[in-house]
Amino acid sequence: MIARIQNNRLQVAPSLYTFIEEEVLPGTGIESAAFWRGFDALVHEMAPKNRALLAERERLQAALDLWHQKHPGSISDMPAYKDFLKSIGYLRPVPENVQITPTNIDSEVSLQGGPQLVAPLTNDRFVVNAANARWQSLYDALYTSDVISEEDGATRGGQYNPVRGDKVIAFCRDLLDQIIPLTKGSHRDAKHYALHKDKVIVTLSNGDTVELKQPELFAGYNLVSDDAFSLLFRHNELHLDVKIDRNSMIGKQDPAGISDIIIESATTTIMDLEDAVAAVDADDKIIGYRNWLELMKGTLTCNIEQGGKTITRHLNADRTYTAVGGGTMTLHGRSLLFVRNVGHLMTCPAVLDGNGNEIPEGILDAVVTTLIAMHDLKSRKNSRAGSIYVVKPKMHGPDEAAFTDETFSRVEQMLGLPQYTVKIGIMDEERRTSVNLKACVAATSNRLAFINTGFLDRTGDEMRTSMEAGPVIRKADMRRTKWIAAYEVNNMQVGLQTGMRDRAQIGKGMWAMPDLMADMLKQKIAHLQAGANTAWVPSPTAAAIHAIHYHQINVRDVQRSMEGKYVDILDDLLTIPVTDNPNWSPEEIQQELDNNAQGILGYVVRWVDHGVGCSKVPDIHDVALMEDRATLRISSLHIANWLRHGITNETQVMNTLKRMAAVVDRQNENDQLYRKMVDNFDHSPGFKAACDLIFKARSQPSGYTEPLLHAWRQRAKSMPVQMAELMTEPVELRKAS
Repeated sequence: MIARIQNNRLQVAPSLYTFIEEEVLPGTGIESAAFWRGFDALVHEMAPKNRALLAERERLQAALDLWHQKHPGSISDMPAYKDFLKSIGYLRPVPENVQITPTNIDSEVSLQGGPQLVAPLTNDRFVVNAANARWQSLYDALYTSDVISEEDGATRGGQYNPVRGDKVIAFCRDLLDQIIPLTKGSHRDAKHYALHKDKVIVTLSNGDTVELKQPELFAGYNLVSDDAFSLLFRHNELHLDVKIDRNSMIGKQDPAGISDIIIESATTTIMDLEDAVAAVDADDKIIGYRNWLELMKGTLTCNIEQGGKTITRHLNADRTYTAVGGGTMTLHGRSLLFVRNVGHLMTCPAVLDGNGNEIPEGILDAVVTTLIAMHDLKSRKNSRAGSIYVVKPKMHGPDEAAFTDETFSRVEQMLGLPQYTVKIGIMDEERRTSVNLKACVAATSNRLAFINTGFLDRTGDEMRTSMEAGPVIRKADMRRTKWIAAYEVNNMQVGLQTGMRDRAQIGKGMWAMPDLMADMLKQKIAHLQAGANTAWVPSPTAAAIHAIHYHQINVRDVQRSMEGKYVDILDDLLTIPVTDNPNWSPEEIQQELDNNAQGILGYVVRWVDHGVGCSKVPDIHDVALMEDRATLRISSLHIANWLRHGITNETQVMNTLKRMAAVVDRQNENDQLYRKMVDNFDHSPGFKAACDLIFKARSQPSGYTEPLLHAWRQRAKSMPVQMAELMTEPVELRKAS
């Protein structure tokens, strides 16, 4: 049901209208009629421009398809290829002297390097946990993860294991030696910590008393008693809170009485309305919007079941300390929150224009999330600087970046906000954005606060762009290609060239294996070594462990050392990941198909049947991976490409899907809500959606999965419990368009 607003062309779902009227507008100072009048005008001004940009995507892709059909295989004449890309408007001139100039930027964005969480905004428990992940127990993160091995009796699970606890303590003492070293000796030998005239005095096991090698790292303290206090240290713009409590369970057993180390972790968090959620209608959108509203008001809570009891979790308060030198200091208790809107592609049935057409969902998000964030502009509980941070994904090139900038300028005008109150983050995850990144930065220079690579979507767009060129290489080989190396370097170079050091975030992508923290600790430091001052993590525990890297490396120093050392890598960036000699064995082909099909099915059944946009999905080897639509885009396009070029055929793909359905059924056998696919292929919406995603992939805009996922999810939601019995359309082999 949808209703027309009086004296307005827009038709708005009653639930969304009521939510905005009764929950969002009060307290903003914006009058109802003025809001809806402004929204109507904005939609009818900006939606045609949105549609024109999508038509431009299709025009360019058609030109690319034709060119590759005439010039099959890898690029043999790069100058000719670049001339072609320039002639069709795909490759734009590189602007000179571009510098970003955003104002009112919070220190978490400009100065503090740190982990960045991404949380689905429709899940209140994940959202509260992510917002609170700014400060975490390093002891707990290490004890519960595989960073601490289970060898020599240090097993996890059950009651507290003192053997494991000792390993955690030893790890943390070594970390303290790295971060806040003593004038001599080691924190491992500390027997007593004390405060004396704003100095930390440490007594070692041999009786010596020592101080900090860098006393300026000591920032503040909280004193309860001689046996219970905390010491706050600031290192590389991040904080550590060392807890001393000789009466606690851990502190009693510790020679120095240290009961815990609280590490500043997720300095920023992206609250996601895009790839991490499955929002297909007004009711779904309201869940995310309402959580964003309560975050901006600081009132969000969640209930969890623990030990047979219901526990209510609240958002953390700020942290107050006595500052060295006197007075008090207050540190933010929560992560600085961004909101990720959807891209330009999808429309939303929650609002229709005057002709009964769905409006662009990205415009809806821009208006509603900015309106909601006005509550924070008054309280400053999130952004102390008075900014609103919006991440904009899946933009193709500088014209789309300029459209985003214009859209938010119109939103600011509509809501009476100063221009550039809204800061944006560009996800560098589409090929046309990568090769024109500096022009994209130029188009958004007054409000740009973030650029981040998105390897998975970027790989998907690489596959769709070059679909007609030839067979795409195997996925495992993709990371060794010239274009991916150039892509990561280019993102960093452009960020530094355009003045993002000490002004904005230059980020790297997600660690997708939330249960493999030991591997993350070994590998993810490479993101900082490459100059990134933030990188994505999948959980609060991962944020605490990744935070260690930001103490081990001063990213600001790394960025300074990289400035001015720029190389022209456009030719590498434009290489395409196809092979001129597809000599894979039948076994290798089947292995690739199995891997892709299992990943597609494992993700899609949760998306379509249960509305889960992002979760830990077991891969074909039962390793849990954080999956979202980006991985789905790669896998579906990969199979579609091999179908197009005869590496496989429809029968083999369908047989593979059916075999992998049995694997996914087994992996979900303990889920009471799960509906099996095997023996139910004709009536399983998840299986049918997976087939569509493969066999219709080439006809989907830019190879995106959203149109098909939304269609199947909407169909599933509209059906009663007996959905399977009503799904009568048989699964057929569908020829790729």
